[in-house]
Amino acid sequence: MTYDSDILIAGGGLNGPALALALAQSGLSVTVVDARPAPARAEAGFDGRSYALAIASKRLLSAIGLWPAVAGQVQPILQIKASDGLAGRGAAPFFLHFDSAEIEEGPMGFMLEDRHLYRAFLQAMDAAPGLTLLSGETVVAQEVTPSGATVTLASGKTLTARLLVGCDGRGSGTALRAGITRVGWGYGQTALVTAIRHEKDHHGIAQQFFMPAGPLAILPLPGGHHSSIVWSETDSAAAAIQALSDAEYLEVLRPRFGDFLGEITLAGARFTYPLSLSLAQSFIAPRVALVGDAAHGVHPIAGQGLNLGLRDVAALAEVLVDASRRGEDIGAADVLERYQRWRRFDSTTLALGMDSVNRLFSNDNPALRLARDFGMGAINALPRLRRGFMRQAAGLSGDLPRLLSGQPL
Repeated sequence: MTYDSDILIAGGGLNGPALALALAQSGLSVTVVDARPAPARAEAGFDGRSYALAIASKRLLSAIGLWPAVAGQVQPILQIKASDGLAGRGAAPFFLHFDSAEIEEGPMGFMLEDRHLYRAFLQAMDAAPGLTLLSGETVVAQEVTPSGATVTLASGKTLTARLLVGCDGRGSGTALRAGITRVGWGYGQTALVTAIRHEKDHHGIAQQFFMPAGPLAILPLPGGHHSSIVWSETDSAAAAIQALSDAEYLEVLRPRFGDFLGEITLAGARFTYPLSLSLAQSFIAPRVALVGDAAHGVHPIAGQGLNLGLRDVAALAEVLVDASRRGEDIGAADVLERYQRWRRFDSTTLALGMDSVNRLFSNDNPALRLARDFGMGAINALPRLRRGFMRQAAGLSGDLPRLLSGQPL
């Protein structure tokens, strides 16, 4: 069988380009098929859509040479505060407070806008030898043989590779065509996402209020006076809020947000996303591997979605590059099983953990409220336990692939 490239990646969001760069820089040939036209996304203006990158994710971006292109556009997360909250009443007296001064690695994470991160990926892919980006194309069919995978694009073109990687999101066509089933459920919640401008400086502090209908995250953006919010409400309430005018939207947000940052105004476009849990029952199939949301779609309660995907990227890249250097078939079942063993338990455990936290906090049961407030207060009073949670959130614990430690492949 002749191959157009060693690896074909379906999906060009963020995980796909990160994986493509890691593999191409290690000498493998890669083709990325992205349904979205690249220029439109790369040239987008400010809309508030941002990611909280963990320390480990920052190290991966550094290892593949991307961090210098975005370092001037990030907001370090210096502290994280989390507490119960009720509209109009402010935070509960017991809360969690994580301070980056307690760990040696510096800021616990970095806020970075989608448009800046994608633009840096696009520029790096354009310059990478052995990497081909097909923008505005969609995979509509795939076929595997013992020696490779063939995909058909919407344009009618066919491509062959030793391995097909699905980075195509929760509704992954790659997984569906490979016969990989999913388990999951909806939360009856919708995330309202926007950016706000506020009177007082946020000082690099990320806030998380656990409201009865769902969490409200307030995430600092560069400049001190802008933040991104991810605000979860019941599906019906979110639909009603999204339909309001900007002025009315702010009137609903203000009592939930509070006045700790002074007066607030809208500063970006308004988006909504339905929230659910979606887990692939296998991360691999013959000549196929799944990465990111194609493998595990999680609740955004801890902002770990992209970080989980980049953990997949680091693990799969290491498995494939090491196998290639040993002369193994990179699409062989035993090679792909190494990736699944490395990532499936960790990602499933984290996804179910976030599911449990959301269920524990997204209610107004007085007994549960008392128990969780006491629990947060107890964790906050125990420095060693608190630092353990901080290192977990920063992606610094567990069996880390080389890229997540900042080491090249």
